[in-house]
Amino acid sequence: MDFTLLAWGGFGAFVLILLALDLGLLNRNDEEVSIRKSLIMCGFYASLAVIFAGGVAYVQGVPKGLEFMTGYVIELSLSLDNVFVIALVFTAFAIPPKYQHRVLFWGIIGALVMRAGMILAGISLVQQFHWVIYIFGGFLIFTGLKMLKPDDENPDPEKIWLVRLARRFFPVTKEFHGHSFFVRINGVRHITPLFLSLMAVEAIDVIFAVDSIPAIFAVTTDPFIVFTSNVFAILGLRSLYFALAGLLPRFAYLKYGLALLLVVIGTKMVLVDIYKLPTWAALGLTAGILGGSIALSLWKTRDQVKVST
Repeated sequence: MDFTLLAWGGFGAFVLILLALDLGLLNRNDEEVSIRKSLIMCGFYASLAVIFAGGVAYVQGVPKGLEFMTGYVIELSLSLDNVFVIALVFTAFAIPPKYQHRVLFWGIIGALVMRAGMILAGISLVQQFHWVIYIFGGFLIFTGLKMLKPDDENPDPEKIWLVRLARRFFPVTKEFHGHSFFVRINGVRHITPLFLSLMAVEAIDVIFAVDSIPAIFAVTTDPFIVFTSNVFAILGLRSLYFALAGLLPRFAYLKYGLALLLVVIGTKMVLVDIYKLPTWAALGLTAGILGGSIALSLWKTRDQVKVST
């Protein structure tokens, strides 16, 4: 059997097993996810990513292993900003904490499918038209600089196009019906606020993927490396949300760190034909920018918040 086909098939089966264990065993009951449990799961998924990077390095060589690890760190870093918006969505739709995990779980399923399509399209463009890399780089620089501009107001989840589309085709219940996304009332199918929040989360992932997927093209255009690093970042994002949701007020400088990261990655892409930054240096730079912004944030707000598990 072709090795490439075996690698894709094996990874797909591995992800399906993880998702089945997650919903079928670890989180089959509707309950609020504690910070302690989420931190354990964050460590678990991060460990899997490191082990996977080691496997890639063993099979395909150390450079490929470094490419995966760099891509994973970049994708996970840029996903941090996603946490803030997801928290806003759950607040806007008043989603009870015990149902939030279910929304994020099914949101991941949709995100995997959508990102796979976006990744394949992006890689095809870059491989056929090299100049597209300059457009991606310029877009990332623009996005990073735009993030530095203070927000006048929080986005309204009700205005997200998928939410408005769902409201157009289905009546919406005012109350929750357990963890159900759909419910039939008087013979008419209704959607619940839980489904609206799922649509908002899916739309948000598409928006953030527009930034994060081009960013990894600065490291590699290997479809397997790009997709697997994205998958590990998405899997870790769910647990990361529950770990960070209560700490959001403390990340005062994270937004600026992510903005700087986008500018640096965009610059790397624009200058790719002039100077190619080594993968190990890109990994160190990414970790340094992210770690520095988090450390500075926690130091500044050290006396503001105390979180208990």
